[in-house]
Formats: sequence, structure tokens, C-alpha cells
Amino acid sequence: MMHTDTFSLKLLLSLVLVLLAMLPSLAVASSPLCAEDSEGKTLCLAQPATRIIALSPAAVEQLYAAGAGSQLVAAVDFSNYPATAQRLPSVGGSSRLDLEQIVARRPDLVVAWTSGNSPAQLRQLEQLGIKVLRLDPQHLDDIAADIAKLGRLSGHAAIAQQQAAHLRHGITALRQRYAERPKVSTFYQVWDKPLITVNRRSIISEMITLCGGSNVFAPLTPLAPRVSSEAVLTANPDAIVGDSAGKPHPLAPWRRYPQLNAVRFDNLITLPADITQRATPRLLDGAKQLCQQLDGARQRLAGGQ
Repeated sequence: MMHTDTFSLKLLLSLVLVLLAMLPSLAVASSPLCAEDSEGKTLCLAQPATRIIALSPAAVEQLYAAGAGSQLVAAVDFSNYPATAQRLPSVGGSSRLDLEQIVARRPDLVVAWTSGNSPAQLRQLEQLGIKVLRLDPQHLDDIAADIAKLGRLSGHAAIAQQQAAHLRHGITALRQRYAERPKVSTFYQVWDKPLITVNRRSIISEMITLCGGSNVFAPLTPLAPRVSSEAVLTANPDAIVGDSAGKPHPLAPWRRYPQLNAVRFDNLITLPADITQRATPRLLDGAKQLCQQLDGARQRLAGGQ
């Protein structure tokens, strides 16, 4: 009988030790200060981040939207929105970071851009014990999800959830409004020399589809493929969309080709790149403007046929 009691006690003690060993991992798994990055890895903080560095202009905007703007201690070049972000110290460009400056700022969270930052430099930061959250939104819904993650990690979960919900609601409303309208074949010009566009995996292409358009170069393999003027002439898009910055009308060179539907129906559309190419909440404003412009193109096409 005593032998049985001793065995039971040992077994109970073993179980207690196993449970105690599991407590840290259980706490991490259930912590509200955890977020999954773009590579499927979970990053957790012991407490909300108070010193944050953003390694892309988009991450800066997302952090402000999440309520964590005042916790930013540095950013990268071209972080120009909101206006207060322009006063943040720079830690280099997105593709070439100044690691010494990053370490000197003593961040408790670095928000990285998977597609734009150097993987080797991000690994160096992690090897130094710095927490790095890799984000790489590929869809409009990803932006809302990323804002919610940044809100949790910075202690602003409620504000971030509201912003994320607003973005999702706006996207859904546009999708429903334009879903049944006649398609407008569209060429999006990211750059003119060389001529660069986007394929179906781009958020820009998703915005075109959202507005009832169709990306003429959606089937191409690269995310941002180079194309020729001849390829654009062959595709004969109903509308051409490009960045409004720079020249008086950046798309004016296309007027040399009056046979293009986009030229014939005066559907050369320009919009600020920051609200159409940067993965931030402002893409909702960009999408609204794009939808309005493509709807105008749709009406001109219908009136000219």
C-alpha cells in the first residue's frame, strides 16, 4: 500500500513539474502581445512596444493608423505621411539600412518590410536580440490585418481594430458598388522608362478589379513586369492609369497613339502614387478616386460606341 502511495505521489509530482515547464509557452500562446508575421512566424513581446522603428514608409503610416505614431523613434527615407513623420530621424533607405543607427535608437520593436528590406540586415538585427516583425501586405485585407497586429503590439488594440474595421468596410462597400458594372480594360503604368506595370498579384491590380476594371497585364508572371509600347498597343486598354507626380501630364506621350481606346476616349487617368501604390489605409482613398475615374471612363466608352 505504501509502495502504491509513493508511486502515485511521484507521478503527481512529475505531472506538476511538466505543467510548470509548459507555463511560459502557454502564456506566450495566449498573450495579446503576439502577432504572426508575413512568414507565418509568431512574434511576442513581454509588454507593449514603446520604442518602435519602421523600415518602410508604409509601415510608418500603418503605425500611425494603429495609434502608435508617438512611439516611433525613427523611420526610413521618404516617410512623408503624416506630416509629423517627416521629423523622425532616418535610419537609411528601405533597401539599405544603417544598422548602427537602428541599434543606437534602442528599439523594442522594428517593423520590417519583407519585400523591400535586406534579409541579411534583418537577420543581423535579430542576432543582436532586436525584435523584428516582418510585414508584407499582398492584398487590401492584409493592410487591415497588419494595422490590428501593430495595435496589439503597441498597446492600442481598440484603436487599431476600429481603423481596421473602417478599412474593411470601405473596401467591401466599393466591391459591392462596382461589381456588376461593365469592365474597363486598364493598363497601370508604374514607371515610364523603362515601362513597368503590375500583374494580378499586385494590390494595384486588386484595386482595379475592385472598381470593375480588368488589368490587361494580369497574366504576366513577374509582380512588376517590364512591357513594351507595342505590347500596350496590342492590349489596347480602355484606360491608362499612372502617377500624377512630375510632368504636367505624365501620360501625355500616349497621345501619339490615337488608335488606343484610352486616347480616343480621353481616358488617361493620373492619381498620386502614395494613395495607389503604398500599402496603407490611404489606399481606400486611392481606390475611391480610381473607381470614380474608371466609372467616368466607362461612361465615355458607352457614349462613344
